Amino acid sequence: MGYALGLNVDGGQAVHFSVDILAEGTYKKNFDFSRGKTPRDMKTYSAKREEVDRQWYVIDASGCVLGRLATFVATRLRGKHKPIYTPHVDTGDHVIVINAAKVTLTGRKEDQKVYYRHSGYVGGLKSMTAKQLLETRPGDLVVYAVRGMLPKNRLGRQMLKKLKVYAGPDHPHMAQQPQPLQLQV
Repeated sequence: MGYALGLNVDGGQAVHFSVDILAEGTYKKNFDFSRGKTPRDMKTYSAKREEVDRQWYVIDASGCVLGRLATFVATRLRGKHKPIYTPHVDTGDHVIVINAAKVTLTGRKEDQKVYYRHSGYVGGLKSMTAKQLLETRPGDLVVYAVRGMLPKNRLGRQMLKKLKVYAGPDHPHMAQQPQPLQLQV
């Protein structure tokens, strides 16, 4: 059972729409009057692997706080900054992080934060503080932080391959013409 209703708008135009009365006496909710479509008629866009346009970006990590840098980089690697973001597709960009040796940690994390690895043998647990890791392998410190913010599956490992981290200001990716990117936190 439907009712037609006409409204008079300021410009003298009549807007016609119908409201279907259901058996319970309620009307159809979520009706988009401008397009005449219900949510059932609209489709969710899902990006395909071939449709993704990947860019190259360079981020200077000197003076940046490690966690804030890692969240910004992880967002770019996942592609959550793009309108075509699809959770099950790698829609992210390539990110180059330079000056990783100049990254900072807040509080007393340099001395208290400990990174562990295991050789696989009995008694093969190795530990290293963040300060020691920053002195010996500063790129790994950034990679460990970003890896923890990516999905823990094949897709996350694929996204991590697009991250390039260098301790100094030089990188070998000039042929890709990376665009500089400021950290926005």
